[in-house]
Formats: sequence, structure tokens, C-alpha cells
Amino acid sequence: MKAGRPRNPALDEALLSTAARHLGEFGYARMSLEAVAAAAGTTTPSLRRRYRNKAELVAAVIGSLRVEEPPAGAPTPRAHALAILTNFHHNLRSIPAMAILGSLLAEQERHPELLQLFKTRLVEPRRAMLRAALAAGGFPESTDFDALTGMLIGSFYGAYVTVAGVPDDWPERVLHVVWPAST
Repeated sequence: MKAGRPRNPALDEALLSTAARHLGEFGYARMSLEAVAAAAGTTTPSLRRRYRNKAELVAAVIGSLRVEEPPAGAPTPRAHALAILTNFHHNLRSIPAMAILGSLLAEQERHPELLQLFKTRLVEPRRAMLRAALAAGGFPESTDFDALTGMLIGSFYGAYVTVAGVPDDWPERVLHVVWPAST
């Protein structure tokens, strides 16, 4: 056990939230430990006692991001799929997810482990939830649920880069294309 003062959980949280914001605003290449420490109200040596380098800090940021579960108890598989897509839309807005992803994609040659962590931590859990909701929906046996899941989730990324943000009604609109609501 190390001697010394116990870590301050409020400072840990401030460092991670500041680093996420800086990663989203400046990208990995322009993000600095010094700027993160200053914005979080601490010193660079204090930050370095927690994270040896920028890659370790960014890995901690990704590790702190959570796929929030959609509300439980949807009355139908379609309603469950819609809740997952709506929740995904909310999560994209609550953190600078698109900017963080862009930064990780730009750094994949130098730091492939960061993009892999993002995929494992955020992308795959969401895809698994949606795949399960779709599979319960009575689609034909020949349905390729991996392709369908990719199309639904990918549409958010496509809308993000082609319009001024993802429209508020996008979850319902995109789901309706492949699974119209009963009228």
C-alpha cells in the first residue's frame, strides 16, 4: 500500500471530464496534460501521479464513458429498439462522442488500442442491445441482424456529417424505414 494522502475522487472526476472535453474540442494531437490539469484546477505533477501520459489519460476517459441503458419495460420489441436508438441519440449529445471518435480515428495508426477500447466499451454493447431487440421482432429468418444494426446505428453518424446535427426525430424516422410502426 502506498503511503500518502488518499486520492480526491472529486479531482479524479474533474480530470476525466476535463480531459473528455479537451479531447472533443482539441483532438488527441492538440490536447495537452498541462492544459487539462490547469482547467481541472490542479497541477501537471498531480495529473501525472494518476496518468503517466496522454494515452493513459485518454484510455481512462474512454473507460469512464458508459453506455446508458435505455428504460426497461418496453411493451414491444419495436418499442425496445426505439428506446435503444433514442437513448443512443441522447448519449451522443451528452458527451462529445462524435468529436472523441473523430480524434481516435485520426490517431488509430499511433494508438490503435484507444480506438479498440472505444469499440469494446461503447460501440459493441450498444450494438448487442439493438441486435437482441431486433432479433425479438419477428423479422424473417434470413434477416442479417449485424447488417441491420450497422445500418441503424451508422445512420446517426451519416446524419451527423451531412446535416446540421442529428434531427430530434431521427430515432423514429430511421427505425420506421426498416420497421414501420403499426397503425
